[in-house]
Amino acid sequence: MPELPEVETTVLGLKKEVLGKKILDCIAQTKKIIKKPKNFELFKKEIKGTMIEKIWRRGKNIIFELSNKKFMLVHLKLTGHFLIGKWKQENKQWIPIDKNEALKDPMNRFLRVIFFLDDGRQLALSDLRKFAKIEILTKEELERTLSKIGPEPLDENFTLEKFKEILGKVKKGKIKKVLMDQEKIAGIGNIYSDEILWESKVHPEKDVKKLKEKEIETIFTAIKKILKKGLENGGESFSDFRKITGEKGGFDKERKVYRREGEECFRCKSKIKRIKIGQRSSYFCPVCQKND
Repeated sequence: MPELPEVETTVLGLKKEVLGKKILDCIAQTKKIIKKPKNFELFKKEIKGTMIEKIWRRGKNIIFELSNKKFMLVHLKLTGHFLIGKWKQENKQWIPIDKNEALKDPMNRFLRVIFFLDDGRQLALSDLRKFAKIEILTKEELERTLSKIGPEPLDENFTLEKFKEILGKVKKGKIKKVLMDQEKIAGIGNIYSDEILWESKVHPEKDVKKLKEKEIETIFTAIKKILKKGLENGGESFSDFRKITGEKGGFDKERKVYRREGEECFRCKSKIKRIKIGQRSSYFCPVCQKND
């Protein structure tokens, strides 16, 4: 699932390519992605002829502010990513027709929703698993939706004191699950929680109440460091995420533990292990990250 670095990378690309553009039309190959309004014709009526005036991220959500004072909220879920380019349809398949070779990447062929822009290009949502969601919301509806999301970890007001306050309200829980809880901290998922905890030398199953002061400080520092590194590298693309240009992100060369089961730890050369926490695979070094 795209996490903060991938979603922010997408937003930066969208701002560069489609900010100020007008949406002329829309096609939905997979209508179930449109959650609100559920009737696709009503959805199309809401967005057709509107200009994209502002784009930003909150947690893992992408928000488009439209000129009709409505907001289009997009959650990429497990395998969604936006692409900008030109396509034509042949035998029910969308074929890229511009010179950008990256759009021919196999992961870029699952076009589910396509927005036609006034500059002759299309903005497409590619989604292998079809779990992404798009909603048209009023300002009040948007505010209610976003109010449930925790603080942004890369914001200046996300301080060590704020992090301690969040942990202090947890009665019991594994640190990995707390880091991934979107109501506590925004944007951290499976990939970056593993990388953060490896960097911190903290076991993913360690109970929050048993964390030492030094460990809390180390995790806080790692949150900032790893997320910034993920953003600087354009996200992680070992699976299906791609930038809006169709290219892969570069965080894979920075990945130290996630999906490295059986490989050597970069610090101590022990074998990386995998366990299940909350139905999700978690990767860690049993020597560097002891649960004591």
